[in-house]
Amino acid sequence: MQKAITITEQPVSVSVPMGYSFTLWCRAQGRTSLQYQWFCQYQSDCRLIPGATNQDLPITAELTQLYTCRVNDLHRNVVFSDWVKVEVHQCVARGLPPQLWQGEPVIVLNPSEQWVEVGQPLQLQCAAMGIPAPSYQWYRNGNLLEQHKRKKLRITHAKVSDSGTYLCCVSNSRGEHWTNAVDVHIATDKIALLVGNNCYQHHPNLVAPVRDVFELSRLLERLGFRVVSLLDLNKAEMATAVSQFLQLLGKGVYAVFYYAGHGYEHLGRNYMVPVDAPQPYAPENCISVQRILQKMQQQQTALNIILLDTCRKWYNPGCALSQVQPLEPWGNTVYGYSTSEDAEAYELQDGEFSSGIFMKYLKKHILQEKKVTHMLEDVLEDIGRDPLVTGKQVMEIKHTLKEARSLTDPICPSRVATERWGHSQELPSKTVTFPCGVRVKLRFLRLFSNLMFVCAKPQPPLAHITDPQLLLRQLTWLHDSISTEEDIIDMVLFWLNLNNSETDDVAIRRESSLDHAETLLASVYKREKLDCVLQLCALQKIQTDVVLQLDLHYIQPSTKQKTCESLQTTLQKSLLRQFFSQRRDSQPDSQQAPARTGSVCLQDALTLSTDPKGQASPSAGSGHGLPNSSPSNFSSEPEENDESELGKLCLALLQAGPGQDRP
Repeated sequence: MQKAITITEQPVSVSVPMGYSFTLWCRAQGRTSLQYQWFCQYQSDCRLIPGATNQDLPITAELTQLYTCRVNDLHRNVVFSDWVKVEVHQCVARGLPPQLWQGEPVIVLNPSEQWVEVGQPLQLQCAAMGIPAPSYQWYRNGNLLEQHKRKKLRITHAKVSDSGTYLCCVSNSRGEHWTNAVDVHIATDKIALLVGNNCYQHHPNLVAPVRDVFELSRLLERLGFRVVSLLDLNKAEMATAVSQFLQLLGKGVYAVFYYAGHGYEHLGRNYMVPVDAPQPYAPENCISVQRILQKMQQQQTALNIILLDTCRKWYNPGCALSQVQPLEPWGNTVYGYSTSEDAEAYELQDGEFSSGIFMKYLKKHILQEKKVTHMLEDVLEDIGRDPLVTGKQVMEIKHTLKEARSLTDPICPSRVATERWGHSQELPSKTVTFPCGVRVKLRFLRLFSNLMFVCAKPQPPLAHITDPQLLLRQLTWLHDSISTEEDIIDMVLFWLNLNNSETDDVAIRRESSLDHAETLLASVYKREKLDCVLQLCALQKIQTDVVLQLDLHYIQPSTKQKTCESLQTTLQKSLLRQFFSQRRDSQPDSQQAPARTGSVCLQDALTLSTDPKGQASPSAGSGHGLPNSSPSNFSSEPEENDESELGKLCLALLQAGPGQDRP
């Protein structure tokens, strides 16, 4: 049976600029004459439009609204047209739409590049004018996204697989246009590995890497990086560190690798020299930088940065340069060399510390919100203006970076990286109580990932005892075998006279020389009084748990007798050397269980036992000074610095602690 009224032409939605005039129309057929009435929806109300009783409805666009048309005949039969939307763009670029516009799609808003953390919402948006209103279809990496057919592309929880290049096709019956292509970066982590080699067994010692690694680690942490900073690694330890570093890399990761120490260039490749490398330099005893970078690229990271603060003197330069296997053209790699080919890198004295020329200017610019290559260019220009190295050291930058990526880009590290790389390195403080009632707070301060200071600080009140003295010492060796003086853990023993609270009354006797790390500790905590400190270095060599003993010597006021009480604390090796204890088969997968070391509680880390020792006398620990820093006897070996100046710098650092005995 034929319907009494049939709408033959439905009105259509339109998308137009404000002030644009156009017409909506509705056509219908019926057995009698027909009457029309237009309505609009204002907020939540449907309102009749006075005088709008024709098939055509002229409109001058002012507000985005919905419209419908009612059609009725003489027998009171009624039908309504489809609701249509008149979308009004309040602000469009000058010249849009064009003067002879026929209603074809005109894009007024292009999507913008996005940086999104894993698990966070992702939204891309575009907008276009058109009569009829255009439809939308999104694409990623050239592939149609079947579920995304609106102006706004929304992904509730972004995954690494959502990264890529997006664009949208906007079309209607009069044509089609495409938005600009934009990149979506699903940023997962910022991870940095910093290595500084200072004390060499067979090569001249350096001074600057200690401070340079420390300062760069602080700056990168301010930029949101999870940083592992390591000092004085042999070849096996460097290989382990790089392996652990590579395991956490993956899509969306910003990766920074920094090395300061001896190095050279051989047959077109750059080599880092471990502290145990023999003389003369040989590739089989060193670590290839290019090989590390190739493995970094295999992880499909978002950004790879290699910063080499080392010499690039050609070893045996008479040999022809070899062809290094080219890297994949992924446009994500930046090389920052502190010096140019066949040139040296220099250190300089900066107050009581020594610093590399490269780091002096890198720390000045690294926090800038600009493309990383532009930031390094600023460093290059500053080094070029430094009169101390004019004609001697010129920084070199190589890169394939195709996008404006900056170290300041906001990225939140994943849970796995947080637990395994940076966050879990700190041990919580602990307060212990002697039988006499004196409380001592233990703090564990890491200046580097493989160097820790244990600080013991008595807590007031101490009025019930007189002439208290505190000694912190180590009862067990940290390493399985100790063959040379360099292998011995540096034990820094302090005696503390606790009479009164005035610093003038503090008497300290140190049994080992003050090294660069201690000077850094003093500078970082210069506003605090670090009463009793023990240094544990080369933590990567630990083979057993470390037992520390606190001895409290005092005089009992009632008997005037000297008394000694002792407490022992065990530090588990799994926490002390946790970075070198990670499983090598771990993968940077957000679904993987967190690393075991990240979940160890304080009760597992610290074990206390009280063992009063009566009047036992304290025993002094052994320490060692800086290794010899005399020049090398091999004339073919590239030298990092003027070694006579280096010796002076080492001596100056050793003398930084006034009144200390020297071995």
